[in-house]
Amino acid sequence: MDRDLSEDDSVVDLSFEAESPLAPPAELLERLPSYDWLFQRGGQQIMFPPLEAPGRPLEQRCWSSFLEHRVPLVTEEVAREALLSFVSSKCCYGSTAAGDLIIQELKQQTLCRYRLETFSESRISEWTFQPFTNQSVDGPQRGTSPRLWDIKVQVPPMFQEDMRKFQVPHSSLVKECHKCHGRGRYKCSGCHGAGMVRCPSCSGAKRKAKQSRRCQMCSGSGRRRCSTCSGRGSKTCATCKGEKRLLHFIQLVIMWKNSLFEFVSEHRLNCPRELLAKAKGESLFKDENTAVYPIVDFPLREISLASQRGIAEHSAALSPRARVLQQRQTIELIPVTEVHYWYRGQTYVYYIYGTDHRVHVVDYPDRYCFGCTII
Repeated sequence: MDRDLSEDDSVVDLSFEAESPLAPPAELLERLPSYDWLFQRGGQQIMFPPLEAPGRPLEQRCWSSFLEHRVPLVTEEVAREALLSFVSSKCCYGSTAAGDLIIQELKQQTLCRYRLETFSESRISEWTFQPFTNQSVDGPQRGTSPRLWDIKVQVPPMFQEDMRKFQVPHSSLVKECHKCHGRGRYKCSGCHGAGMVRCPSCSGAKRKAKQSRRCQMCSGSGRRRCSTCSGRGSKTCATCKGEKRLLHFIQLVIMWKNSLFEFVSEHRLNCPRELLAKAKGESLFKDENTAVYPIVDFPLREISLASQRGIAEHSAALSPRARVLQQRQTIELIPVTEVHYWYRGQTYVYYIYGTDHRVHVVDYPDRYCFGCTII
């Protein structure tokens, strides 16, 4: 016989509530000690960083070395070897065409790729909690919590993204668990506290339909032990893990992000731009500082304009919400060769790009299957 649930007030009836940890209700946060310098509203605040002194402007640079710099040209032999290497890495590409093709024309061009990386740090404060297990409580009685940008942390290597969380000193306090109201357990949602559920085999009829013998799964009782709570009728509170109290504290979340702006100079070849953005290039120029200045005198005006646009975009996007730790801008030379070749009465094209001679095939004539992704 099922027990009378009305007599059991040691657990809270949360049968229709989620059993995962819940955030404290808004009224509880309002009763917690006020940290007006940390929060405005909504329990979360993005802290604005202190202003940093700008870096030094670039010295006048002579770009004569750029005008004289040339990436080695791709010969017919190099073009054929690059294609053979590419074909051998593809399971459905035959090597016959790559070995027998006749190269008709090599169209070569050197592009410029400009990149701007801005490594920034942002800090967010928010209330969080964990089960209270009688650990030491670092509360306001031990002192005033430091401002978030006064908390010293180890910065990861520059331009490597990361996220870390820290407990703000002197911000902790202990409260009764808001989920189970300090009881540590609540009624099971599977059996509503009864510990037993209707037998799934006979649907509580004690015998299966059209059978005279009793149900073997429930031994003719029509009930089975609840698998959700193992027949106990209640479950340990998932929020406080049965500890009945929670340790609330302000958590500092620090995010290091590397923002990227990229631009490839205009070209007359039909090689996909997304491949050129990833291509391996030859470094021509590198400038790294706390804050870099736009390039203004580069021989290709579009590169100078890209530098100015990238720095302006990063400044507008990051200055209201993050602190810039380091910036790096580079210019690389990206060689691209368009190879026209003849094979069995038809003309085809493929591209060789980057200093490591990567290949992009438009329509290779010696393929055994269809639908493969061409890279």
